[in-house]
Amino acid sequence: MEKISACIISFNEEKKIEDCLKSLAGIADEIIVVDSNSSDNTVSIAKKYADKVILQDFLGYIEQKNFAIEQASHDWILSLDCDERLSPQLQQSIIAIKDTINRADAWKMPRKTFYVYRWLNHCWYPDLKTRLFNKTTAHWGGTNPHDHIITEGNNIRQLDGDLYHYSFDSISDHLKTIDKFTEIGAQELIKNNKPFGLFSPITHSSWLFIKIYILKRGFLDGFAGLVVATLSFMHVFIKYSKAIIMKKQQAERGN
Repeated sequence: MEKISACIISFNEEKKIEDCLKSLAGIADEIIVVDSNSSDNTVSIAKKYADKVILQDFLGYIEQKNFAIEQASHDWILSLDCDERLSPQLQQSIIAIKDTINRADAWKMPRKTFYVYRWLNHCWYPDLKTRLFNKTTAHWGGTNPHDHIITEGNNIRQLDGDLYHYSFDSISDHLKTIDKFTEIGAQELIKNNKPFGLFSPITHSSWLFIKIYILKRGFLDGFAGLVVATLSFMHVFIKYSKAIIMKKQQAERGN
């Protein structure tokens, strides 16, 4: 039977990390938390459940998560965010495949989001995430802050059961995240020389609204669905707008 190391990165997550770590009991053979010098009780809570708690200045989402898996004793990694936890069905699915885990290159699972006051059954579902993988053949990649697992093989199988995601406690929390993530996203667009122009904010954001609210039937998620679709529109609009302004500022400084 293969052993699994659970890897979590954290920063000021005292409200959510305990439930995340509790959901790993009996599932992970090792729990590793890499913390970015939290100023709240995150570290003390993590020490009650984790085998290793490592303090590391934040390197970037992708870099921090790759640093975490480097600390793991076992090859198979189960990677979660602090606001995520394994549902009972997903726990049983992972236990069931431990003896045959190597029959796949990696394992994905649907992520179900609890948004402010209700579960989202359409907007962001099923948000399939590859979170169980072998660190010898997979790693975190993508573009910050939107990281994802890159595997050498293509045999990625799906587990039964949802990964619960307790995302935002309020619209204010969502707006704070939008401001933070759009700043990072805009910088990454420029850093990676991604093409964008004057109309990119409206074209990209409009398509996302249509995708979430119409194509994925977000309207069936009630008022929460409308809020999510609208704020997702805002997220993309602001990211590209910030990138355009940053580029103009760089041009001005170059003159």
